[in-house]
Amino acid sequence: MAKKERLMITGGHALEGEVRVSGGKNTAVAVIPATLLADEPCVIENLPDIEDIHALVDILRSLGAEVDYAPDAFMRVDPRPAHGCQVGYRDAQRLRASYYMIGALLGRQGKAEVAFPGGCKIGSRPIDQHLKGFQSLGAVVRDQGGVINAEGEMIGNDVFFDMVTVGGTINVMLAAAKARGTTIIYNAAKEPHIVDLANFLNSMGAKVKGAGTDVIRIKGQSYLHGTTYAVIPDQIETGTLMIAAAATHGDVAIRGCIPQHMEALTAKLLEMGVKVTDNDDAIRVRTTGAHRAVNLKTQVYPGFPTDLQQPMSALLTTAHGTSMVTETIFEQRFRHLDEMARMGARVRVVDRTAIIEGVPQLYGAPVTTTDLRAGAALLVAGLMANGITEIYEPEHIDRGYEHIEEKLRAMGAEIWRETIE
Repeated sequence: MAKKERLMITGGHALEGEVRVSGGKNTAVAVIPATLLADEPCVIENLPDIEDIHALVDILRSLGAEVDYAPDAFMRVDPRPAHGCQVGYRDAQRLRASYYMIGALLGRQGKAEVAFPGGCKIGSRPIDQHLKGFQSLGAVVRDQGGVINAEGEMIGNDVFFDMVTVGGTINVMLAAAKARGTTIIYNAAKEPHIVDLANFLNSMGAKVKGAGTDVIRIKGQSYLHGTTYAVIPDQIETGTLMIAAAATHGDVAIRGCIPQHMEALTAKLLEMGVKVTDNDDAIRVRTTGAHRAVNLKTQVYPGFPTDLQQPMSALLTTAHGTSMVTETIFEQRFRHLDEMARMGARVRVVDRTAIIEGVPQLYGAPVTTTDLRAGAALLVAGLMANGITEIYEPEHIDRGYEHIEEKLRAMGAEIWRETIE
């Protein structure tokens, strides 16, 4: 029988000290496929050492690219030998962002055969808007037995999204960067990693304007040179660490982050009675008294991030009063609440709103992660709880958080990993 692991946490220790945020997962998984658009080698710095990055390295190599990867240092990609256009089922299932290979390959060579992506099971995650965007640029798109087959010369055009889609915006940006003519994306997503992708493309000589607004203009360029680029800090790791500091009534300085990206979370923490201060690239979070219940609703950026809803709901389980958390992005993003109920949380879900009645204390229990951010929520709950929490299937957490146990241990958490049969 294969060996598996579990995370063990003895809760009740206040986190104190300093911690540095890793490079952004959501940026990295967009920038790495974008290297295929270059006509020269590229060097990417500040990448997080996480499973999603390892999967993308394997995918690039399977396509023929030469990749030198030193975790926690840099990645050098020479895309010139990459002549493949196929990403198979096993590779595509390793991460949600494998679908960015469609846009990158269409932009590179006008042909892509990419299996449907994997990633977290958090509800319906259709890619119809992505495919609509490719079709607007001239691609013929077919679903052939779970494989997206897209082919055609990319020609600039207007792309109108029916709904705001982060993945769709990124995919069309990739496909349009070398298209003939100008592409205008309407109803574009505004997330920080979209701005970072635009900056990366522009550093290669692309002409992308308007990223961070709901209209992005891309003037296609036939040649993109190599570049060296450092991705921005991870917004969601920053938020998770802020929540963990508050949850343990600690005092933590989070360094190497971008405070402006955290304004929606900061506002809610302040509303709860948490002290939050910031300067250029650091945020200090400390708690001296009881937390107050708050209501929140997930929204596209700059609203409250859906990726922080789950860790935040863990913090709210011991807040004084009743909190209401409404999830507007993914309909199955409350599965972690069943696990936290095993730890003594008092929660119920009505439609797409979780009603969380604060309890005095959570208690350690065996729990199982169901997806990446649910794993982060259980980490927060375990740090808060009285006794020992056993978190099974921690590989979900490893997909998005770099060396999270080491970072938490350095701030006083009692956390370790065990191998189980």
